[in-house]
Amino acid sequence: MQSFFSKEYITAKASYNRWLVPPAALAIHLSIGMAYGFSVFWKPLGNILIGEDAKPLASCSAGALTFADKFHGTLRALTATDCNWTQFDLGWMYTLFFVVLGCSAAIWGSWLERAGPRKAGLVSSVCWCGGLLISALGIYMHQLWIMWLGSGVIGGIGLGLGYISPVSTLITWFPDKRGMATGMAIMGFGGGAMIGSPLATMLMAKFSIVNNGIIQPGIWQTFVVLAIIYSLFMISGSLGYRVPPSGWKPSGWIPPKHKNNNMISVNHVHLNKAHKTPQFWFLWIVLCMNVSAGIGIIGAAAPMLQETFGGALIGHSDLDFEDIKKDESLITLAAAVGAGFVGLISLFNIFGRFFWASISDRLGRKLTYILFFTLGILMYVSASYMAGSKSLAFFAACFCIIASMYGGGFATIPAYLADIFGTQFVGAIHGRILTAWSTAGILGPVIVNYMHDMRVEAQVPFSEIYAPIFYILAAMLAIGFIANLLVRPVAEKFYMTDTELLIEKKLAHEKFISEKEVIGKVEKTPLITFLVWAAVGIPISYGIWSTIQKAWILFQ
Repeated sequence: MQSFFSKEYITAKASYNRWLVPPAALAIHLSIGMAYGFSVFWKPLGNILIGEDAKPLASCSAGALTFADKFHGTLRALTATDCNWTQFDLGWMYTLFFVVLGCSAAIWGSWLERAGPRKAGLVSSVCWCGGLLISALGIYMHQLWIMWLGSGVIGGIGLGLGYISPVSTLITWFPDKRGMATGMAIMGFGGGAMIGSPLATMLMAKFSIVNNGIIQPGIWQTFVVLAIIYSLFMISGSLGYRVPPSGWKPSGWIPPKHKNNNMISVNHVHLNKAHKTPQFWFLWIVLCMNVSAGIGIIGAAAPMLQETFGGALIGHSDLDFEDIKKDESLITLAAAVGAGFVGLISLFNIFGRFFWASISDRLGRKLTYILFFTLGILMYVSASYMAGSKSLAFFAACFCIIASMYGGGFATIPAYLADIFGTQFVGAIHGRILTAWSTAGILGPVIVNYMHDMRVEAQVPFSEIYAPIFYILAAMLAIGFIANLLVRPVAEKFYMTDTELLIEKKLAHEKFISEKEVIGKVEKTPLITFLVWAAVGIPISYGIWSTIQKAWILFQ
């Protein structure tokens, strides 16, 4: 069994069809990407306990106004069984997802490089799916701490290992299309919620029961079923991983020659030296600023649209949000439009990952990020103006572009790292860079939510709340723009020597092949290729169709 999971065992022949590898990565990323869709559980979980009067019980922090009081209520909610959970309580699990993701990717990235993607993918599936099962137990026992431990911590470790497991593998299989290859896989992470959210909603309805005359969704049962489904996908994906032999290159492809002004290095930087270079920290800032400027506002997309445009969303341009929130029927209609807006930017987030990463193969990674930051600043400034002039269509267009570049930033950074630091440790270096995501996952939402609440308390009209927030986010993109301009090729003193590189390849259990084997023809496997792509393509199509149905309301 040890040899079956080893890197030597999964080293493919030179003639292996490399297009069989991306579906394996997609199977894992589509599964762990459900982390983005966990908000579908917040409302049902918040009303899970019913009192004798057939009404949901109050939360542990009922009546709390300050952050300190809410946090104190959350601490009580961790073990209490006599009160419901609030979105504030449950939202900490969402924070744990991405904090633990970045930390686990940074800690175990070097192990992944030597153990290989199959072993890492299997550990990821055990953690992510096992975390779902532990969370199901927490829901059944009404213990919030068990949910935090299951999905937040153990599941977060699975997220980190699953997220970086295909990076170095795909980059070595596609040296001629680094951006496109990583874009395909990371597109799956963005699309996981697009598939998982409607599936979870359907399952909760399927397992629902009637309690005191109230229909309660089957939440813990849904977690169990999702764990089983994702186990099948993730294990299949892990077993589908193959790595190319050392020295392999696509037939007919000629590697670019190294030039002093070329941003694609032919040398390699050791993991232990990467963080000592200024390039590492410039790229850390680039990712952190790009994510911070997007994650906070995308997370608040639905309420932002409703508060900014009010009655204009539903044909009552004379009413603002303060007016329509007093009428339950009007606020329901506005919420439906807000949900459609979320669906629309989700599609742009997903396809932006593949589009921008693929474009970066032609434009270069540095120029692609220049476009991200330049267009991002322009879009945020334009959105502020569009909000004031009530131009809904242009406002929505601005955030669709922002969402595409937010996703594109995630998909382009692995190829950028491979260009700068070489491919030998790119997966592990990528894992450490993801701590920028963990930081941004806290920084972005805190800035957006704090400024929003502060302006609400100051009784600023709802339609004017977000304009200064947009300018702050534009300023963050400007910081990222400067950091990206400062990225230069790594100094030669940081590169590994040929002897050091050979030692690392042996430690990583890489197989070497002759030049004759490198140029061999690719095996033709049309049926297998069709089947593996269909296995991931059908769920993706289902998710896209479900999302388009939600977004269609914006065009009616």
